[in-house]
Amino acid sequence: MTEAASLRLTSGLGRLAPGIALSAAVAVASVLAEPVLKQLAGGRVGIPAVVIALVIGMLLHPIANTRRFEPGMTFCVKKLLRWAIALLGLRVALGDIIALGLGTALLVIVSMVATVVCGFLLARLLGREPGVGALAGVATAVCGASAALATATVVPDYRNKAADTAFTVIAMNVLATIAMLAYPLLCVWLGLSQQQTGVMLGATIHDVAQVVGAGQAVSDEAANAAVIVKLFRVFLLLPSVLVVGWWLTRHGETHGHAKVPVPVFAFVFLVMCLVNSVLSTQAGLAGIYLPVRDILLDVSRWGLLIAIAALGLGTSIAAMARLGWRHLALVTGTSLIILVVATGGIVLLG
Repeated sequence: MTEAASLRLTSGLGRLAPGIALSAAVAVASVLAEPVLKQLAGGRVGIPAVVIALVIGMLLHPIANTRRFEPGMTFCVKKLLRWAIALLGLRVALGDIIALGLGTALLVIVSMVATVVCGFLLARLLGREPGVGALAGVATAVCGASAALATATVVPDYRNKAADTAFTVIAMNVLATIAMLAYPLLCVWLGLSQQQTGVMLGATIHDVAQVVGAGQAVSDEAANAAVIVKLFRVFLLLPSVLVVGWWLTRHGETHGHAKVPVPVFAFVFLVMCLVNSVLSTQAGLAGIYLPVRDILLDVSRWGLLIAIAALGLGTSIAAMARLGWRHLALVTGTSLIILVVATGGIVLLG
């Protein structure tokens, strides 16, 4: 490595270090606080570390909301999260994916289509630009903030497009966080099984981080199903954005070229799933593979916890109070649609 390259690497690590360190500190604090809070509750009710990390992070947002911490926090949410999710594939076997069945896949697709259509209809009803409906609909249906940014490339330019895109990103983050805390309780109230709970969480929560957090707050079985269903939604990002772009063009709108991010971590997740499916069934290799898998899964758990801590640190509750009610009604409406359609379908299918 040349001296110039070494200096660039050192400089890059220096920019990331404060945000990563703060996120890691919150993660460690949440792990230490988990047994304490459970003991204070009499040992009967416990708050998962992922929820504690999220809450601590949000409380510290005024401190973390500076240029010093932003690069490292962004790295945790954008990069570390995806690596941690990719390693979660080691918890899943191909048989688990097949076990979800065609019915689950169709239910997810139907709920996504209904959500995108609802976004356009609500935008018209509330007197907003069609682009706002596209942003809210696809972001809710697919994968939150990432889908909003991808959709913005096919939405025609208009006066408040940048502001609407920023709003959608913030709103998806906040609503997904609320869903992460509330939906597991809703599943308990509906009497859903662990598998049904995972499908419901994966099919309705916007962002990947909150899907993982909600699933892990319930059980490993629920988390596995939730991640698989969520990744299926992520895979549908490309067709979703292209269909929306085609629809806008068909109605006389002009737009730029779509640049849809390739969900590499989703493909790695499936590779890890395949590796686990093969190696875990080989008696001669299990003695070596299983301990290595346990270590990698521990790395994944800590990565997820640090990423969720960073997510909380970057979430401003106060910012939501300053947003227009029509925009808030739009994203809330699309969120309720995907919740009702997906959950209703799960209950009907049994």
